[in-house]
Amino acid sequence: MSEPGRDWDRREIITRIGQLGAATAATGALGLWLRGRSRKPEDAETALVHGGHLVADDPAFPHLVIVQGEDPRMLVRRAVEEIGGIRRFISRGDVVVVKPNMSWDRTPEQAANTNPDLVAEVVRLCLEAGPARVIVTDISTHEPRRVYQRSGIAAAASAAGAVVLFPEDRKFKEVDLKGEILTTWPVFEPFLSADKVINVPIAKQHSLTGATLGMKNWYGILGGQRHRLHQRIHESLADLAGFMRPTLTIMDAYRILARNGPTGGDLADVELKKTLIAGTDPVAVDAYTARAFWNIAPERMTYLRMAKSRGLGEIDLEKVPTRVIAA
Repeated sequence: MSEPGRDWDRREIITRIGQLGAATAATGALGLWLRGRSRKPEDAETALVHGGHLVADDPAFPHLVIVQGEDPRMLVRRAVEEIGGIRRFISRGDVVVVKPNMSWDRTPEQAANTNPDLVAEVVRLCLEAGPARVIVTDISTHEPRRVYQRSGIAAAASAAGAVVLFPEDRKFKEVDLKGEILTTWPVFEPFLSADKVINVPIAKQHSLTGATLGMKNWYGILGGQRHRLHQRIHESLADLAGFMRPTLTIMDAYRILARNGPTGGDLADVELKKTLIAGTDPVAVDAYTARAFWNIAPERMTYLRMAKSRGLGEIDLEKVPTRVIAA
């Protein structure tokens, strides 16, 4: 999931928070600071996202599919087939944004970013449904062009037919996220104008939440001082989950960063699991992944409990229609 890092418009942000003083570093003051940023955004931006990326539930298909096998590309195809096929999610003429974790200056083997073969296969599948275009983008923590190149994602996605977008200051819009903690915040425009959004995170350990998964990947739609959100991380994750309701979540657990996430760097921290989890319930996807690979009970994860209480998904996996298969 994209981690908070380098500001995209540092001078603007410093100007806005400069009068708040040192007390804004405290947890209690953070909420006041966030709410204090709530000037009214431009008219059109507030209604563009909420709920617009969802597809209707279909009792013929599970909400969660877990596939294991050798080839990450085949894992993608089998999982999407089992959950209803790509045309259940993508329609002709759609603008689709695929959101990998493309945050760190790491190679694919270090498992800090989403597997590039997996991302490329998601792009190919989407294109089979006849969309207007498929965009692959993320707001990197490390220097974006180096991250895009070294992760292997930019080359793989471009070769598969995607438009690869780098973040630019002028393409951020101030948006009312309507959260309890997150109110007005700069959001990268492609996520606002897309017809469908597919979240493609990678499973990694995280010291603050236990694991950094699909909901944490939404940090990568934001500009501004994202590192401040760690002081109220559970609330901010639940707010983001309420704002970004993905068409589909495809969790990369082919290689996981079992320890020292989210940045990684040491191959000794990487474990080969050869697994992919796809779901229409993003809360259930995170809940399953945390339990399967870190043995964390979903009810122990504060942000997951918050998301469930807001009606954003299910953490009781016994209640989630699930299919497990070997590809």
